Amino acid sequence: MTAAPVTGVEPFTEVHDRYFADIYRYVAGRLGAQAAEDIAAETFLVAFDRRKAFDAGRGDLRAWLFGIATNLVSRHRRKEARHYRALSRLDVPVAAESHENRVVSAIAAGQLGKALSRLSAGERDVLLLVALGELGYAEVAEALGISPGTVGSRLTRARKKLTPVLAQEASDE
Repeated sequence: MTAAPVTGVEPFTEVHDRYFADIYRYVAGRLGAQAAEDIAAETFLVAFDRRKAFDAGRGDLRAWLFGIATNLVSRHRRKEARHYRALSRLDVPVAAESHENRVVSAIAAGQLGKALSRLSAGERDVLLLVALGELGYAEVAEALGISPGTVGSRLTRARKKLTPVLAQEASDE
């Protein structure tokens, strides 16, 4: 499927059917189920619009889709952050916080949420593409447009930051 150009609607329907669940699971892990449906669908809309630009010789279709999804997750977060900053300037109480903040708050009963928040955006993207997206180093590199060596170093840094927290959580059980 990745070697042939994906230019028509029917082959693209096959791409959607094949990869939607993976993309949805990854986005849901990052933003929650409520936003995941929209972001996953938008991933395939963007991919369909840009399908003629996809070059199988430069990388794998699956990694390309995860790269689009990661960019949309980042855009969603920036938009949400702007929204909350605007609300804070108006002094209007916010009824609900973002899914990510709720997840971090729920995890924060331990220290994992705190540790995840201390990761750089690049480290967090690499870690979550590996953990939630189940991508290999090469696929993460393709998805983010970075070298596999950068993937390895970011993942190593993220693991070093998280290991003491996970070890503490395990010893508390």
